[in-house]
Amino acid sequence: MISAGGSDVDGGDGSGSGSGALLSGGAPERGERSGGPAGGSTVLEEARVHVVRFAPAKLNLTLAVLGRREDGYHALHSVMAPLSLGDALTVAAAPPGATRDSLRVTGLTLPSDRDNLVLKAIIATRAAVAATWPAAPAFPPPLAARLVKRIPVAAGLGGGSSDAAAAIRVALAAWSATLEPAREAALAASLGSDVPFFLAGGTALVTGRGEFVEPLAEIAGEPPAVLLVTPALPLATAAVFKAYAGGTRQRDPEQAREISERLAADMRAGMVSYSLMARAQELAAANDLRAAAASIVPGLRSFVNALERLIERPVCQSGSGPTLWALYPTLIEARKAVRFVRLAAVNGTLPLVGTGEPFVAATTIAGRPTAPDTEFQDETAGTSRPRSVHNWFDAEESGAGDAP
Repeated sequence: MISAGGSDVDGGDGSGSGSGALLSGGAPERGERSGGPAGGSTVLEEARVHVVRFAPAKLNLTLAVLGRREDGYHALHSVMAPLSLGDALTVAAAPPGATRDSLRVTGLTLPSDRDNLVLKAIIATRAAVAATWPAAPAFPPPLAARLVKRIPVAAGLGGGSSDAAAAIRVALAAWSATLEPAREAALAASLGSDVPFFLAGGTALVTGRGEFVEPLAEIAGEPPAVLLVTPALPLATAAVFKAYAGGTRQRDPEQAREISERLAADMRAGMVSYSLMARAQELAAANDLRAAAASIVPGLRSFVNALERLIERPVCQSGSGPTLWALYPTLIEARKAVRFVRLAAVNGTLPLVGTGEPFVAATTIAGRPTAPDTEFQDETAGTSRPRSVHNWFDAEESGAGDAP
């Protein structure tokens, strides 16, 4: 058990990572819980709260870096879209006697991380609603969370930020608490630059360092399909921005911005799926971090070139990378490409980057979410009467895309 900053990490084997990893984080101090019934735990136990939320991956259709701000962050202009590939986050009341939030992770391996964003988001949300939630002045009680991880880590797909946004929403639902939109947005921005986008939901133009989110009209027609190929080498966003700040730039410093502004304007007016498909070659040049990512990942340029020859389509980069993506008119065609790429990785046609074969998946650009609905099951019928809150996707069925 590792203890630092009020958080404990236990992977069962002491690693803090891998399938079944269990992490536990902050919870109310004993003195802060004295104002009500065991910190409000009775409220949660009576409701038998069981909240499920889908946490989608994101795709940067464009990413222009406009310069460094006074606060040290880079100003961005990025058209971003949620995907049908994502993680699933579930929370319930912590077991009796628990004094900390806990998180069990299954699915893709997570690195040992004492600053897991799910736990940080729950802790921050608790602090934000402590004075106003229904059982105040008792402190909101601990939660037991389970994360099914399907989004590759440190891949430019925003998995951690999406999980954090989902954690804010599930914690609020579990405690029957609310936050004013401005406070919720500020909370999201404090957790990470991409979190406000995921909290807003839907395709959007993201500016500032990520805190300004302008919803854009959804793409009309059949949702564009996307092939995702992530080399087996996690890439830290900070390292990519450092390379960019050091002078590793695209040849045309204005190209990404011009493409991004044009795409945002056209999407405000309304865009159909085939129109986005027709821009694939242009979108491949619309990421200012592409050269920076390639400069610190050995073999990434060769990998991109081989992938383009293999699928005979323009290959784009999402975020700071290393995830690469290509558009397809249908999910069926994207799934065929998945099999083709996996075979090429096995037989050596596609050179490997990192520690093994790449993560390869087919998914689609997702539409804007509808309002969450709540389902109640009858405890007298032999169930535990969970209150399940879902967002616009079924968290267990729609989150996997066509991932392995």
